[in-house]
Amino acid sequence: MQKIVIFDMDGTLIDSKKDMTISVNYVREKNHKLSPLSEEFIVDAINRHERNLAMLFYGTEVYEDRDRELFEKHYKEQCIEHPYLYDGVEELLYALKSAGVKLSVATNAPTLFARTMLEHLKVAKLFDEIVGADRVKHSKPHPDMIELILQSYSYNPKTDKAWMVGDNSKDIESAKNAGIEAIFAAWGFSSSGTHDRVVSEPKEILDIVL
Repeated sequence: MQKIVIFDMDGTLIDSKKDMTISVNYVREKNHKLSPLSEEFIVDAINRHERNLAMLFYGTEVYEDRDRELFEKHYKEQCIEHPYLYDGVEELLYALKSAGVKLSVATNAPTLFARTMLEHLKVAKLFDEIVGADRVKHSKPHPDMIELILQSYSYNPKTDKAWMVGDNSKDIESAKNAGIEAIFAAWGFSSSGTHDRVVSEPKEILDIVL
């Protein structure tokens, strides 16, 4: 039997809010002459189940090409300035890996940024797949990412077991839509959830999976 754990990245594996905030505010100032937003506002906006980030961040109805291009150019360099793994995450990943558990990442961030950040933090090698929004037609809460990862393992729901670990409702819903179990990580961007299975520390995942 295969055991597979799929992790969200931002707010679950790593705290990246400082660099995201810096890059969003850079675009706000350069392209729109807008005052900076707080880290708290940006994290709340990203975690909303229904939201228009272009409107919330830049005051535009749609995400304009010039904003996307400037953000991606700036964030490509900025994203490795301040990110860090949450306490206990590295130990969790190595414990799961040493127990033979398959590990992958499903993030709504672009794959390039995800891989860059995880390589910078020296944990990218632990993951079989790092799937960003650019690799699928639909991002979370759609199950596309999870299904792509499960297919790479030739996952059989009758004999294998899989979990999605994430810090917001989109992660939990994507797991349910893909027919696998969900674990809500309360140490990240969202400290509380009304989900079926909530963990407050990474090490608690070992008791669930192993």
